[in-house]
Amino acid sequence: MVEVKLHDIGEGMTEGDVITYFVKEGEDVNEDQPIIEVQTEKMVTELTAPKGGRIKDILVEEGATISVGTTILTIDAGNASIEEDEAAPKDDSETSEPSETAPDHDRKTEVKGPVRIKAAPYTRKIARELEVDIEQIKGTGKDGRITVEDVKSFKGPEEAADKGEKVAPATKKAAEDPTEEENWIPFKGRRKQIAKKMTQSIYTIPHVAHMEEVDMTELLAFRQELKPEASISVAAFFIKALAIALNDYPIFNSELDEENGRILLKDSVHMGIATDTTEGLIVPVIRNAEGKSLSDIHKEMKSLTAKAMENNITGKEVTGSTFTISNVGPLGSIGATPIINYPEVALMAFHKTKKMPVVDQNDEIVIRSMMNITLTFDHRVADGGEAIAFTNRFKSLLENPKLLLLELV
Repeated sequence: MVEVKLHDIGEGMTEGDVITYFVKEGEDVNEDQPIIEVQTEKMVTELTAPKGGRIKDILVEEGATISVGTTILTIDAGNASIEEDEAAPKDDSETSEPSETAPDHDRKTEVKGPVRIKAAPYTRKIARELEVDIEQIKGTGKDGRITVEDVKSFKGPEEAADKGEKVAPATKKAAEDPTEEENWIPFKGRRKQIAKKMTQSIYTIPHVAHMEEVDMTELLAFRQELKPEASISVAAFFIKALAIALNDYPIFNSELDEENGRILLKDSVHMGIATDTTEGLIVPVIRNAEGKSLSDIHKEMKSLTAKAMENNITGKEVTGSTFTISNVGPLGSIGATPIINYPEVALMAFHKTKKMPVVDQNDEIVIRSMMNITLTFDHRVADGGEAIAFTNRFKSLLENPKLLLLELV
């Protein structure tokens, strides 16, 4: 008998939510066949069957939050002598072909799993909500991957829109019960994991917020100059400038080891990008940003953001950040005091850029494109003077963007 357990599939993971089972009790499965969809703090991932056999007992209900080490289900693996095992995560959300060799069972029937398709867990979720048989869809994504757009197109835009208006199960219940006045939504999955991490951060770190304004006029003009050769997002400039500034002020690219009384200065800048998705906040990571060009940063950021929005991102791509940015300006923000992405030491938020009258060095009123920024930092590790110096270095690189070219020499 094989015991399929939840094990750590991410940095420091302690628990997860069982979202969906792809199998039922009494159903046959192949080795490496996806059997469960689990929501962790950072991502939705599939767990696969460690051995082929027949599903014997499903021990955890869908929607339940369980700790690492909990047995989720058992598989009767026939003559296999294994006592227990752990499911393996499918980080890339790619499904494998069924095993050609069926497991050895006492019965004569061949173990045959369902036809596997290439689709992210989030895409499968949308298909279930729209009541679409995903196996009937031809994928238009890379290597035939089925996308959310493929599912909606298969269903038809009008039907998809109707289905998209369905209320949450808890809200349905309230609607059926006229005595129930409140509408409830579930507090679980990524939302619950975000809450846990934010609470840990705010109760552990003494947060201090330093605010500054940056003249973006020259950077926006420089970006326009580059457009005939390359279209680079403004956020890519932010990341490159921060990588340079963090090299000059490494205290903000560090981690406090309070137990052993030391501060670890990180050798590389692994830039976390706070991304707002339909499933909640997630932080993809651009690794070794200090050694990458503006063009490379732009391309990688776009790719990671797209994966995050489709819930098709791997565990490796959302772990290991050393500094995080939050580009909330496009959403209309003019200021905020964001919470640090624990155990990092600092986070910088970029707010709305808008044209406004400014008095220049000649005491003349001119129109400039101004942006507010906020640096939230851990006051146990850094002081206000260091925060101001670090922010001023970053500001100088944005206000004189051609200095970025000198840093690459």
